[in-house]
Amino acid sequence: MRSLSLLERIKNSWLFVVFGIVALILWNTNLLFDRLKTEERKKMELWAMAQKESIQNQAPTNLTLEVLLQTGTNPMIQVDARGRIIGFKNIVWEVSQDSALLYKQLRRFKTQNDPIPIYFKIPEQSTPLVDQKLYYGDSSMLLKLQYYPLALLLIIFLFGLVLYYVFKTIRISEQNKLWAGMAKETAHQIGTPLSSMLGWIALGKEDSLPKDTDAFTEMEKDVHRLQLITDRFSKIGSLPQLVPLDWTASIRTTLQYLENRSAEQIHFSVSYPETVVEIEGNSELLSWTLENLVKNGIDAMKGKGTLRLWMEIDAKKAKLYVQDEGQGILKEHRKKIFSPGFSTKKRGWGLGLSLAKRIVEHYHKGQLGIVKTAVGVGTTFCISLERSR
Repeated sequence: MRSLSLLERIKNSWLFVVFGIVALILWNTNLLFDRLKTEERKKMELWAMAQKESIQNQAPTNLTLEVLLQTGTNPMIQVDARGRIIGFKNIVWEVSQDSALLYKQLRRFKTQNDPIPIYFKIPEQSTPLVDQKLYYGDSSMLLKLQYYPLALLLIIFLFGLVLYYVFKTIRISEQNKLWAGMAKETAHQIGTPLSSMLGWIALGKEDSLPKDTDAFTEMEKDVHRLQLITDRFSKIGSLPQLVPLDWTASIRTTLQYLENRSAEQIHFSVSYPETVVEIEGNSELLSWTLENLVKNGIDAMKGKGTLRLWMEIDAKKAKLYVQDEGQGILKEHRKKIFSPGFSTKKRGWGLGLSLAKRIVEHYHKGQLGIVKTAVGVGTTFCISLERSR
């Protein structure tokens, strides 16, 4: 159905949009993370330079002291040339605690960032005056930023579950409408020939049959009609067999049946091509499609007016137009007209046009749509199918 295919397109589009948004956010988050990490590295290098300056000079400048106090906000640990901890900053640890905790923290820092050397050697001396390394961990902001993409993916996943539930609910609702409409349409289709047969049986019991009428022939027509209805509905839900078909002959047969059973106020204006229009199709289903379009036009004209049908053919396609002089379709209804369950008629079930579109587009890989419509003027539908020759 159109509504279901629309749901599929929306769902697929949503997946692409979400993928694009997530990729963009992750890319920007990664850029921000790298930038913050670089900035923190520069600050720690500046702090290491200030630390070396304070060791070199017995009386460090105010600028050096300011850098040491304000710049180093990351958790950090200083080690000597042998790897022993000689100092730390911005780490909650008391002297009474086990020093193994500090070394555990040191191992974690080594996995997060490369060390910054604090080295100073007087040229005249062989032993360096300062030979230390500074290990530091990521700031709390960077640690939180690492989990941001995961939180984002979790939110999108939860949103996807909600959206999936909404789509599933809509799909179930559409299917319920479809099955309810199918049941009503089946009863309606079968009701007409059954009523006719019951009428003939009643006349036969009363011995009131018209002398110039063959009741058995008429009942046989009704039986054939029931067989046709059964065959049509049996093909819904499974792929029908498509065979080479003279579409013009099929249209002529269907219209002949409909003209004989339409009101006298309905006039048919039909134009056929002179050549054979052969397609790959199923005669029963295409006949059903045409019936739905014709009945829809007759209902739109309220049982009075001219229904025009004509064909246009080219080397690849054959198009059948069905035009009525009815009330037209309002703008807000044009996108819903092929949806299951939608109808502008008080007693309509909203299934005819929906089935017609499924038959043409899903089973015959063609197109069915509204060519033009105007309120108070009428509507023109078009069936477009590929020609086989």
